[in-house]
Amino acid sequence: MKKLIALVLAAVMLFGLIACGATTETNTPATEGSETAANGETIKIALITNTTGDYAMYGVPVHNAALIYFNEINEAGGINGKKLEVLEYDDKADGVESVNAFNLAMDKGITAVLGSVLTGATIALADATYDANVPQITASATAAGVTMLEPDKADSEIRTNVFRSCFIDPFQGTKMAQYAVEKFGAKTAAIFFESGSDYSEGVKAAFEAEAQNLGLEIVATEAFGTGDKDYKAQMTNIAAKNPDVVFMPIYYGEAGLAITALRAAGSSAICIGGDGFGSVKDYASAEDLEGTVYCSGYAKGTEDVKDFEEKYLATYGEEVPNMFAPLAYDAAMLLVEGLKAAEAQGLTAGTDEYKQATIDAIKATDGLKGITGTYSFDEFNNPIKSAAIIELSGGEELFKETF
Repeated sequence: MKKLIALVLAAVMLFGLIACGATTETNTPATEGSETAANGETIKIALITNTTGDYAMYGVPVHNAALIYFNEINEAGGINGKKLEVLEYDDKADGVESVNAFNLAMDKGITAVLGSVLTGATIALADATYDANVPQITASATAAGVTMLEPDKADSEIRTNVFRSCFIDPFQGTKMAQYAVEKFGAKTAAIFFESGSDYSEGVKAAFEAEAQNLGLEIVATEAFGTGDKDYKAQMTNIAAKNPDVVFMPIYYGEAGLAITALRAAGSSAICIGGDGFGSVKDYASAEDLEGTVYCSGYAKGTEDVKDFEEKYLATYGEEVPNMFAPLAYDAAMLLVEGLKAAEAQGLTAGTDEYKQATIDAIKATDGLKGITGTYSFDEFNNPIKSAAIIELSGGEELFKETF
């Protein structure tokens, strides 16, 4: 009897684990009720994002915007007469769930993957897609390790099948050092960063390297720990060095506090930052922020993205929430361009040859205009594209230029 009870309990526990770990699959509205080609062929794509959980504010815009583009392709007749069949999965920003979703999608005969969203889940997914040589593109995972197996090594093996539409963290540091010198004529700079933050330290390192190349002297480097809110001592030290610019590779909340403290310390240096500055206007006074600039992957309200913003509002009843949506639209565009190239060769969707042709076409992208930039790819499969420069003026974050 005890053995029987134990076996029953084990079975119940196993079922519970399977149920908890199950990945939900749904089909995009793009394929529901739409006619396929006469032979019933479709091109199957997996859309793996986190639409529930703590980080859904990033995953939902990616999911929504990608579907807008895929729907547009289907409404225009598909690719070579074949409709896109999009299998949607919620990985809850978890790497195990992401790989589970991919395995389910492979069983359905997918040709390509758009996803995931957060870096950890995306790298786990990239390991799986690389082994299977399935084309993958992410709209939002910025870590170098997404496309490089050993990101700390210049000769790292590259996941040749994996791409992204967003720029990587070090790109921002390089760009802002160049901008400080070319646009502001800066000769000296100070740096204020968050110790222990991969984002902050990665962008900082790139800024320092490019500053050295450009002859931009770093006169002060100050740090704070995660959770710290009092920056008076650090800003006093920076102000004493009288730098031309202060580079802050940090997020908007801390940036607002830091800029306020810098002005209180008597410095009039130009404050510059990366995409973490988005929404900084809500965290410091307009007067203290005046003239601050930062780089972003998205410039809201500009001519290039206006049409997309209108589509997003009409489709989902809300405005574009952040830069992840337009980047996902571009990711979907890049993926579809690869699929078009494979179709043009007369290959069969889902085959190894078709997947390789899609990968080759994405890699060969040269001058393709998206809504967040014009795309080509470097040797690490990172996009070569311009950044949007946002300037704080009159308390508003306004698009200044592309750089």
